[in-house]
Amino acid sequence: MPEPAKRGRPGPRRALTENQILDAALTLLDEGGTDAASVRGIAAKVGVAPNAVYTYFPDKAAVIKGLVERLLGEVDHGLFVDRDQPWRQRVESLALELRTRLSAHPGVVPLMIGGPMDGPNALALNERLLELLADAGLHPADGARAAYLLIVYVFGSIALEVADLPQPGPLPPESERIGTRLLAFSATPPEPYPRTAAAAAELAAYISTEQYLWGLHRLLDGITTS
Repeated sequence: MPEPAKRGRPGPRRALTENQILDAALTLLDEGGTDAASVRGIAAKVGVAPNAVYTYFPDKAAVIKGLVERLLGEVDHGLFVDRDQPWRQRVESLALELRTRLSAHPGVVPLMIGGPMDGPNALALNERLLELLADAGLHPADGARAAYLLIVYVFGSIALEVADLPQPGPLPPESERIGTRLLAFSATPPEPYPRTAAAAAELAAYISTEQYLWGLHRLLDGITTS
């Protein structure tokens, strides 16, 4: 009678879910910034050995990409898909929605702009933006260039805003952050920086929603100027 075939060693048991790992990574980023979300730190947060994390994600970059995808998937497309609304209003809704979502997790922002955003949710968002710009009457090639310009503006503005934080953690209220910046810029010596000293209030408000929309509106004006 032939011997039964030997079974191979079972693979690691998947006792976690990908979402649990992403939850842990997001918490670590929120609490400690980009350095806190190591694979070892994530494993400790969920109470497993680091090898268990590798069952789901091959490395930290894959964890971050999964986290970026999840955050982009939470963007409410309902705010800007109504083609009966003016296209500029829809772009503004998209820009504000992205700012709100990403500002809630400032630790993610530097990592988000540090790698390619080419997952399904990122592509879906880009598709919506190209649709908006087509509705504005732009040629497809110009629409693609304009979409890139807007993405650079939105993510760049958010990155500079969160970089202003002195330590990891959630963003304090906008008025509080502007007040802190105003104290710093008000101390600028008029010599040799007379223009900077005179513009202290405006420089302090660079991180404001008003400034964010001011820049966005100027970009939209330029995009549609032939």
